[in-house]
Amino acid sequence: MGVTLDDDARRHLALFEDVTGANGVDCLLEERREDGGDRLIVVVSSGQMGEAIGPGGRTIQRYEEQVDAPVRLVEDADNASEFVANALAPAAVYNVTLSENDDIVAYVEVAEEDRGVAIGSNGWTIDAARTLAERHFGIDDVQLI
Repeated sequence: MGVTLDDDARRHLALFEDVTGANGVDCLLEERREDGGDRLIVVVSSGQMGEAIGPGGRTIQRYEEQVDAPVRLVEDADNASEFVANALAPAAVYNVTLSENDDIVAYVEVAEEDRGVAIGSNGWTIDAARTLAERHFGIDDVQLI
């Protein structure tokens, strides 16, 4: 499934790659913070999270300063289950089961103590996981069980 990027996303990804040296696969800009600020989600090529974060987080901090927004990184994956788990990190995901009836639903088993982490403030993390899962794998919904 191909992801279509708008001009802003392409600019953010080009800058991300220049600053971090890591390859960006997708970029979402969300205007969801209560203070009116933006948040940026960058999907990083599999195996390049360390390079994107950098020593002590300094590389991603430089990027955040340049885009003037907090950035959340999600590692890409070859299969839908792993991708959904990555999108909910740092929550401990035990299992992801895909149901393919009329709609494709990812049922995610997370550690009880990490449910809040998987949901995120005002549902931001799970909403982002739903958006990314739909964009990358055609998944209609992500539900915690």
